[in-house]
Amino acid sequence: MRAIFVQIKCELGKAYTVAREAADRIPEMSELYSTSGEYDLLGKFYLEADQDVGLFVTEQVQTLPSVRETYTLITFNAFGGGATKAD
Repeated sequence: MRAIFVQIKCELGKAYTVAREAADRIPEMSELYSTSGEYDLLGKFYLEADQDVGLFVTEQVQTLPSVRETYTLITFNAFGGGATKAD
């Protein structure tokens, strides 16, 4: 499995609707966050090694109602944090 991140721009006032729809329809979705800035949502998706990223994004994410635009980030390596809470 490999992780990809997709930033999603939604129609005005529709970010929460898109988030609910994505959670219901996309089993590859691991996490979805609301964000500030140019994009409304940031999704983390786990795809099979042989799964076509472009096809996944265009068929699964971009077809959600009220999605206007996406920006996909493909990841290479994950690094452990080990961060601890400061007192």
